[in-house]
Amino acid sequence: MTFETGQARGNQIGLLDGLMTNRAMRRYSDEPVADEDIWTCLEAAVQAPSGGNIQPYQFVVVQDPELRAGLAGIYRRGWARYEVAIAPGEFPNDSARDAWERNNRATVHLAENLEHVPVIVLLLMPTIDMTVHDEEGPMPVGPTHASVYPAIQNFMLAARSLGLGTALTTLHRIYEDDVRSLLGIPERYEVLALLPLGHPTGKWGVAPRYRGAERITSWDAFGEKRTP
Repeated sequence: MTFETGQARGNQIGLLDGLMTNRAMRRYSDEPVADEDIWTCLEAAVQAPSGGNIQPYQFVVVQDPELRAGLAGIYRRGWARYEVAIAPGEFPNDSARDAWERNNRATVHLAENLEHVPVIVLLLMPTIDMTVHDEEGPMPVGPTHASVYPAIQNFMLAARSLGLGTALTTLHRIYEDDVRSLLGIPERYEVLALLPLGHPTGKWGVAPRYRGAERITSWDAFGEKRTP
C-alpha cells in the first residue's frame, strides 16, 4: 500500500480532533475488520519516529479464532490476579467510585470477551540495549521502549481515523512465556503490548484526565506555572 502526500482514507477527521477524542475502547461489535484497514494502521505505525530510524519492533496480527481464544485465556488469567491486586479499598468521594467502577466494568468486559474481538495485534521488541559508549563512559540516551511506543500511538490514531477502536493493554505480560509459546515468538522478543482492534460500540470523546496540562507543566524553571 502506497500513500501520497495529502492522501486520506476513513472518515478524514482532523488530526487534533483524533488526538483529543481517541480513547480506550473495550467493547466491540462482531463486524469484521478489513485487511486493508489493518495494513493502513500498520503503515501508519512504521512512520513513527525511532532512534536512528532502527524501528526495533515486530508486529503479530492474530485473526485465527483458536489463537484469539488462546490469547484470551492467557489474558483472563492475568486479569484475575491483577484485578484483586489493584482493587481500591476506599474512594475519596462517590464520583471517584463511580468513575472507577465504570472503567472497571469496561475492563472486565474486554477480559471476558477478548476472543470475540476480530483482530488482536501484538507489538514485539527485541531485548537489545541502545546505550552507546565513548572514552568517558556510557551515554544513556534512552531505552529501546522509547522507539517502540510512538509506533503504538500511530497505530491507535490510524485506527481512530478509520472509525476503529483500540486499547493499549499489557496484562498478557503476566504470562508472557505462554503468549510466546502459543504464537511461536522467539524468546529474544518481549511482547510489549496487546491491541484489540475492532468496530467499537462506545462513543468517541474527550476522556477525563485527573491532572490537566496546567497542573503538570512548568515554564522555564520547575514549579513556574502559567494559566492557559
